[in-house]
Amino acid sequence: MTRSATASSRGRAGWLAGAALLLLGTGALAQNGTAPATPAPQAAAPAPGAPAAQLIRIGFLRSYERRLALSALDIAPESIGLAGAQVAIADNNTTGAFMNQRFELEAVTLKPGDDVSAPARAMIEAGVHYIVTDLSAADTLTVADLAAPAGALVLNAGASDDRLREVDCRANLLHTAPSRSMLTDAIAQFLMWKQWRDWALISGEHENDRLFAEAMKKSAEKFGGAIVAEKVFADAGGARATDSGQAQVQRQIPVFLQDLPEHDVVLVADESEVFGTYIPYNNWVPRLVAGTAGLTAGSWHPASEQWGGAQIQNRFEEAAGRRMQSKDMNAWAAVRVVGEAASRTQSADPAMIDAFVKGPDFTLAAFRGQRLTFRPWNWQMRQPILLGTQAAVVSASPQEGFLHQVSELDTLGIDQPESTCAFPG
Repeated sequence: MTRSATASSRGRAGWLAGAALLLLGTGALAQNGTAPATPAPQAAAPAPGAPAAQLIRIGFLRSYERRLALSALDIAPESIGLAGAQVAIADNNTTGAFMNQRFELEAVTLKPGDDVSAPARAMIEAGVHYIVTDLSAADTLTVADLAAPAGALVLNAGASDDRLREVDCRANLLHTAPSRSMLTDAIAQFLMWKQWRDWALISGEHENDRLFAEAMKKSAEKFGGAIVAEKVFADAGGARATDSGQAQVQRQIPVFLQDLPEHDVVLVADESEVFGTYIPYNNWVPRLVAGTAGLTAGSWHPASEQWGGAQIQNRFEEAAGRRMQSKDMNAWAAVRVVGEAASRTQSADPAMIDAFVKGPDFTLAAFRGQRLTFRPWNWQMRQPILLGTQAAVVSASPQEGFLHQVSELDTLGIDQPESTCAFPG
């Protein structure tokens, strides 16, 4: 069909929106793994006398402090998450230039423990309707509750806590970050598909470690895995970078794991980065390791290039000087949710955008082989979960054979019949 025919049948605005999406490269072709589209050209400047672009402001509240990890390679870069949001703003503006829309990102970085209320209130009072967060679960709830009276939407790109999708869910709180149960379900499905059914669970003693271990146990029950033993690794403190040399680790870790019964896989629950990195290759018996160490789960992987992923990786690497990580993908998806809805509705009206995001027709292409949608019962984004080692993607869940009456993606995380979410009000 020619441009004139398309314009006459669907309207010029619709054709421009479609052309912009093709230029952006997030359409079905990229999702199906064909050759990525060429980089999007810059849109021409508006003609003299043309109406000013409609401005859509997106806030980003994040917490960051550089902290040591057991491996220097695991220290989160200062731009973690923020770089993904910045690339998404550029992507939104590529499409927005054709739709007479302009997107701005207003980012505030806090230190862990800082009061999030003041910057959140400032954004809301300034009329920012969309706030992306990379915060703790408690701070995420604070922002959502402050935003609710103004009707603002909060998109959680950081906190994996299941309680934010369940007992503490909010009608104005959407989640592009996968829940902790989605991550553990993804691991459990893969292990069951491989028929490695007996698991020894080693967890840290901090709260996030406990939550990951509990999620892992629920995943085992859900898919038929057997937790044959559990042990808790005590945090003895000390300087992680200097006090645990390879010789000491090589002596102590195998002894700690010596009394485990027969098992196929060691599951590690160590979100606090106390011991998990030391477990692979230091087992008493030769066994694979999965969880927060060894084979890990996330919304993205720096090595992923399938389903057109090389396209977003190249754009991201050019902008940020590094490869994309899961938190970058979560923030990218959150900002793109707003951009996608604005382009589809051809509007900058928050009411129209919000209704479309929460409606049945919303989808987001995100280089993972399936378009992403929101679960209407708790506003969690459905999404494939990538499983990988530090160097490579190993698999993606949901795994083959795990079926669901609505969407196979709903085999990951808490499904609607089990959900306890009841939106306040």
